[in-house]
Formats: sequence, structure tokens, C-alpha cells
Amino acid sequence: MSALSTSARTAPELDLPLTLRVLTINAHKGFGFLNRGFVLHELREAVRASGADLVFLQEVLGAHASHARRYADWPSQPQYEFLADSMWPQFAYGRNAVYPQGDHGNALLSKYPIARHDNIDVSVGRHERRGLLHCALTLPGIDLGLHAICVHLGLREHQRRAQIGRLIDYVATRVPLEEPLIVAGDFNDWRGRIGEELAQIGLREVFAVRRKAPARTFPARFPLLPLDRIYVRGLQIEDAAVLDSRPWSHLSDHAPLLSQVRL
Repeated sequence: MSALSTSARTAPELDLPLTLRVLTINAHKGFGFLNRGFVLHELREAVRASGADLVFLQEVLGAHASHARRYADWPSQPQYEFLADSMWPQFAYGRNAVYPQGDHGNALLSKYPIARHDNIDVSVGRHERRGLLHCALTLPGIDLGLHAICVHLGLREHQRRAQIGRLIDYVATRVPLEEPLIVAGDFNDWRGRIGEELAQIGLREVFAVRRKAPARTFPARFPLLPLDRIYVRGLQIEDAAVLDSRPWSHLSDHAPLLSQVRL
């Protein structure tokens, strides 16, 4: 596993601080709520309309042979490339699960250059393959790195405890304190037990700051459980919204989160 590094020098004075719109969504492999239809084309239009600068994707397919044969409108390129097409010039993919028909994992779509990326295997046991996709970005006119980590944690409590430990250790050793950090994705933390641990390394959850509690995102039509999160360090939180109305409510089993942050 290679270390990521970017410049650690202080950002120069700016007339207007840089604002970033951050979107995270569990893409559900391109299928809608309760697997009712292949909706990747609609999802691409909705993601584009969000105006996001950074898009954190979980459960995005790199390939799936049987789906490609079954659906006439299945894209010829990987799903993350299809979603990024003509909107986000930079993307990175971290393959987590591999099976006879294909593979899936986490991805980041970015308006800004991705200098380096690394996929860290945090799987616990054989049956749920999970990873942390870490991207080091460069921002225009700013001599300062931005780090983005896309997360998809396990369904079981003991898995999440081990995976959060790995995430904390990784951030502590691989992400300089002076460089801003965004950690977003599907944490599966419906019991709300990880916030205090992540606060120890300076991460703040955008909804906990703006609205006193993480947002409910699952199931998408009637959100009850707070599974998805956006955590930041070294960034000002300006706004946060749950995208739980149409078209989003039928494009996945998770409602996306959108946050605006500022350097």
C-alpha cells in the first residue's frame, strides 16, 4: 500500500475562499429503489443537476457481464466512467468485491485533479468486501492538498468497529493535520456510535453541526436510519441537505447527501 502525499504549505490569502459542493450516494449498482429497474441514466442526469464538485459513490459497478447482456441500455464503460462523462474530468475507482460476473467498489468523481489515489482493504471476514478509497486532490491557485476518503463500512457492529479503527489509524498517519479532509459515504452506523471516535481525529459530521444530528437516509422513500454521512476537517460547513424527494427517491435505496463547505 503506497503512501499518499501532497504539499503541506499554507494556502495563500484569497479574495474569495474556495467553496466545494460535496455529494455522496450509494449508487445501488445502478438499480432503483427495491431494485425496480435499471436507472443509471436517470441517476447520471440527477447527479449532474446537483452541481457537485466532488461525488462520493459506493456500490458502483466496474463491470457485470450478465447485466450487460440483459439490459439494452447498459453502458459499455464502467459505471463510474459513465457517470463522470463530460462533467467530471477526474475519477478514481477502488475495487472492493470481485465475482464471476464482474466487480464493484467505491469511486470518486472530481472537478479537480486527483494527484494520487489508494484503495485500502478494510474487509473483516470473507463475505463482505469493504474498502476506503483515498484520493489526494490539487486545487487551482491554492498550494494546499485536499484529501477525500470514500467509505463503505460493514453491516455488522464488530466489522464497523474494526473498520473505524483502521480509518482512524490511516488518517492519523497518512493525512497531514494542516490539509483539509472530507470523509463521506455509507457508514451503516444506524446506532450512531462512531461520531465520538471520529471527533478524536478532528472530523465533524455536517448534519450534526448544522442540524444537531446525522441525517436519515435509508430507505430512500421513507428515510428512517442515518446510514450515510459527510465528515470534514479543516473546512467550514455552510449547508447540508438530504435529497429525499423525486427523482432521488427512486434512484437508489439510499437518499443522497449534499453539503457545501468552504476553505
